[in-house]
This record gives sequence, C-alpha cells and structure tokens, in this order.
Amino acid sequence: MKTLKTIFTILSVALLTISCSSDDDKEDSVKYNEENPLDAYMAGSGFSQKAVDVKNSGIYEYGFSFKPTVTGKINALIVKIPDVNAALRITLWDAATKKVIKSETVNVATANVTVEKTIASIALTKDKEYFFTVNSDDWINRTKTDGSATTYPIVAGNITITGYAYISSTAAETIFPTNERNTYYAGDITFKFQRTE
Repeated sequence: MKTLKTIFTILSVALLTISCSSDDDKEDSVKYNEENPLDAYMAGSGFSQKAVDVKNSGIYEYGFSFKPTVTGKINALIVKIPDVNAALRITLWDAATKKVIKSETVNVATANVTVEKTIASIALTKDKEYFFTVNSDDWINRTKTDGSATTYPIVAGNITITGYAYISSTAAETIFPTNERNTYYAGDITFKFQRTE
C-alpha cells in the first residue's frame, strides 16, 4: 500500500509539473499582430479628406510624435512619397532627449508607390514618447477639406499620436523637428508596430 501511495504521489507531481509547463509555454507563444497606425491617424485627425502631392519644395525633417500604450517593437518602415529617392532617410527619435535612436535608408524607386522595408526590430517602451521622421523635399500634404485643425492626441490602435512637426534641413543633416502644426500632416511615413507583452 505504501508503494502504491508513493507511485501515486510521484505521478501527481509529474502531472502537475507537465500542466504548469504547458501553461507557461502557451503564455510564451502569444504572438500579437503587427499594426500600422497611419490609417487610424488619418481617419482620427480628418487628414484623410484631402491629399496634394508636393515635390522638390525644400528639404525638411518632418513627422509625428507618438507613445505606444503597450511595450512592443517596430519591425518595418513604410513610406509613400510623390517622387523617387534612392536614399530616403527615416529616423526614430527619443522625444524627451531629442536624440536619434535609429536611422534607416529606404530606396523609393517609384513615385507614389508604397515601399516597405523590414528592419532589425527596434524595441519601444510603453508610455514613452518617440518621434518618427523622414528627411525629404517631397511629401503628400494631407488636410481636412475645410483646412481646419485637428486635436491631439489621436488613438491609433496601440499607438497614440501626440503631434506633428517639421523643421528646415538638408540631406546631410538630421535635425529634430520643432515647428508644430495641427492643420496638416506631411507624409506618408509610418511603421509596423508589434506588441511584445
């Protein structure tokens, strides 16, 4: 009888261990879908109403600030501009320190065609503010039909857009944008974000 109890105890502990291990594996295998905040940003701001191509109009560093509402990562960069550019620079900034986190170059071989570039993932911290910019003399100017302002912040899935800004630049410089505007968005630049926890 004592041997039977010992065997039963061992089997119970083994089953419990397997059960716990299986639960842990399920938690570790959760994979969240990638999301692109641009469409929700344009819809929420009203800037999806009117689009005008602007070409060769002086070089600017321009883009939007944002905060992820969850911890995650950027896996790809997405851009669409109205001209070709073999070395279009896209930059992610720490908004508080105004320091560059990462810059990548994207080859835009055809005007007005969306280009996606997969990159080594960049980790983003929940509730930390970042700035996402492009350096270009071409953009799609997006506004409301009546030209009125939008109100920030704008929730776009797990990304909250906190503003838009630009600054005059050169192709060789990477300058943090400080001229805030709420009556338009120059683009199109965005990214694929994936929640990690």
